[in-house]
Amino acid sequence: MTDMADTLSTRPGIDPALKALLDLVPMKFTIDDGVEVAREKFRAVKPPPEMLPPMRIEDRTVGHGSVTDVPVRVYWPPIDRHDGLPIVVFYHGGGWSIGDLDTHDHVARAHAIGAEAIVVSVDYRLAPEHPFPAGVDDAWAALRWVAEHAVELGGDPTRIAVAGDSAGGNLSAVMALRARDAGGPPLVFQLLWYPCVVGDMTLPSFVENADAPILDPDVIAAFLTWYAPGTNLDDPRSLPTDFAPANAEKLAGLPPAFIGTAEHDPLRDDGGRYAEMLSAAGVPVQLSNEPTMVHGYVSLALASPVAAAATDSGLAALKAALHPGVVA
Repeated sequence: MTDMADTLSTRPGIDPALKALLDLVPMKFTIDDGVEVAREKFRAVKPPPEMLPPMRIEDRTVGHGSVTDVPVRVYWPPIDRHDGLPIVVFYHGGGWSIGDLDTHDHVARAHAIGAEAIVVSVDYRLAPEHPFPAGVDDAWAALRWVAEHAVELGGDPTRIAVAGDSAGGNLSAVMALRARDAGGPPLVFQLLWYPCVVGDMTLPSFVENADAPILDPDVIAAFLTWYAPGTNLDDPRSLPTDFAPANAEKLAGLPPAFIGTAEHDPLRDDGGRYAEMLSAAGVPVQLSNEPTMVHGYVSLALASPVAAAATDSGLAALKAALHPGVVA
C-alpha cells in the first residue's frame, strides 16, 4: 500500500502551459479581501475578443413563477440548421459568488459549437449579496423558462441538457435532481465540470491539493462563507439536497452524466465520489480525471492544448447525448 507522499511524488505535474498562465495571473484571495477583489481577479482571466468564434448571440431577461428577472445569454451554433436543435442550459462557475455571463462567454460558445446546440447561459444571483438558495431559485426558473420556450428559440424541448463548471456544476446537478423530482423538465444529460456535489471536505484530494492553484483553502472558505453562511460542513450528510445533491434519498432516474475532474484540484474526489454514487444507482456516468489539469481547466482551454483536449472529451459526450443515432 502506497502512502500519500509516494502518490504525490509519482503523479504527473501540472500542464506547463496552464502553470505559466496561472503564475502570471494568480487567482488567490481571502475572505478579508472582499468579494469585489475576487470578482476582479476572475474577470482578468479571459481570452481576448479576437479569439472568440462568431455566432448569433442574444441577451434576454427570463423567469418562471415568482422569479421573473433572470438575465440569460442565448447562443446559436454556427451551423446551417436553425430549428429543432438541442438546448444546453449552462451555469457558470465561481463559487456561487463571482463570475458572470462575460467571464464564461468563451465557455458558452465552446459548448454551443462542441455540442451543436443552442446554449442558454444563466446569470443567476450571486452571494454574498444573495446567499443560498437565491442562485438555485434563479437556476430553476431559467430551466423552466427554457423548457417552455424551447420551440420559440429554435430548440427541441425533448433534448435539453444542463451543464456547468465548479459551482455551475453544482447547480447543474441540483437542477437534474429537481427536474426528476418535479416530473420535468425532462433532461437527457448532465455535464458536470469539477463540481462540488458531495460537500465532504475530508476527502483525500482536499489534503493532497491544499496548495493547488485557483482553488485553495482560503478561496474555498471565502466561497462557502459568502454562499452558505452559518452552514455546518462538519456533517456533509446533513446538507440540503439543493446544496449537496449527493444527499438525495435516491439517485436512480437521474439523466446520464459526464463528470470531468482534475488531478490537481481539491474537488477531484468530490466529483469522483458522485460518479461512484450515480453508477451504483444505475445512472450511466462517465468520469474523466485529467492527470495534469487544475480546477477551472475548461475556462483555460484556449491557453492549453491539453486543457482543450480535456474539454473536447466532455463536449463530445454532451454532443452524443443530444444527437442520438448520429455518427460523429
